[in-house]
Amino acid sequence: MSRTRKNKVGSLNADEVRRLLNKSAGVNVAHNLSSNDCPTIVKNWISTGSRWLDSIVCRGKLGGIPVGKIAEIAGLESTGKSYLAAQIAANAQKDGITVVYFDAESAIDPVFLEKAGCNIEDLVYVQAQSVEHVLGAIEDLLGSNEDKMLFIWDSVAQTPCEKDIESDFNPNSSIAVKARILSKAMQKLTVPIANAQSTLLILNQLKTNITSNPMMALVEPYVTSGGKAMNYSASLRIWLTGRKAKSSFVLDERGFRIGSEVKVTLKKSRFGTQGRQCAFKILWGGEVGVQDEESWLDAIKGSKNLISTGAWYTLKYNDETTEKFQAAAWKEKLQNSKFRTRVLEIMDEEIILKFHDRTGNAADYYEVADGESA
Repeated sequence: MSRTRKNKVGSLNADEVRRLLNKSAGVNVAHNLSSNDCPTIVKNWISTGSRWLDSIVCRGKLGGIPVGKIAEIAGLESTGKSYLAAQIAANAQKDGITVVYFDAESAIDPVFLEKAGCNIEDLVYVQAQSVEHVLGAIEDLLGSNEDKMLFIWDSVAQTPCEKDIESDFNPNSSIAVKARILSKAMQKLTVPIANAQSTLLILNQLKTNITSNPMMALVEPYVTSGGKAMNYSASLRIWLTGRKAKSSFVLDERGFRIGSEVKVTLKKSRFGTQGRQCAFKILWGGEVGVQDEESWLDAIKGSKNLISTGAWYTLKYNDETTEKFQAAAWKEKLQNSKFRTRVLEIMDEEIILKFHDRTGNAADYYEVADGESA
């Protein structure tokens, strides 16, 4: 005869299980995934300054840099990493987010930030003395500030670890130390960043993949600094490459270079858009920022609602009326609210909705025809 347990535990529903787990942990670690308070859900995005880039980040919606997550922008030299970061910082401030900018190169010009739209009075600028200093400061701020924050680290590749500072110039003296520190740090910071609804944006460098395997070099020509930590911890990894063609530069009326074009590839995306690409130009001579509206024409080329005939384009409205224009008049045309609204509708349809519904030519979403790529 089987023995009956006298102290039988009653059944617990999901809410009771969550309360029990949170009580045991001393903090809220168990959440309801259907609740808007769940830290895994991205509720807000910080615009990158490029509507085309914002449109390819998240399947089915207009995105940007995800709030509450870790993101990385890695690029070749002179591809606009700092310029894009400044634009993101300015947009974060407009959303009421406190920006803390860690600069390892002591190269950020206040005038440059102001031209990008930043309020330098409210922006917290920090010289990145070491990897440990940056990571410790982020951890301290997350534990003592209830406001949403955007941490920009420019750049992890140029930030030494304390071992680098203390030792000689022999690279073998501190080999792999930074990679191990970053691996541990990402494990420690991912959850606190999500719970604080803050954002960590790490700028990194793309370097030539030096390997004994030629086939690997062809498949993956670039690698990033700092080991594999960002490969796993970042929810979004944006890679920037340039172009060699002369047409990639933005010239003023006298032929002086005032900007350059950048090609963007989503190297990793937890939002269903890995591998998507776009291209736009960044201004750095005189004006500072992304040439956003100018890229919209390239973004919607190929749409059935934008017909190209020689040097002329024909835009189709929903009421079946049309409007002809030349590329040189694009910015002027966008000043008309009806024209602008229709262009944005086409962008949403072509870049966001069609990709979400998997219609059209799949290759068009992953390859941007931009001439000779770097």
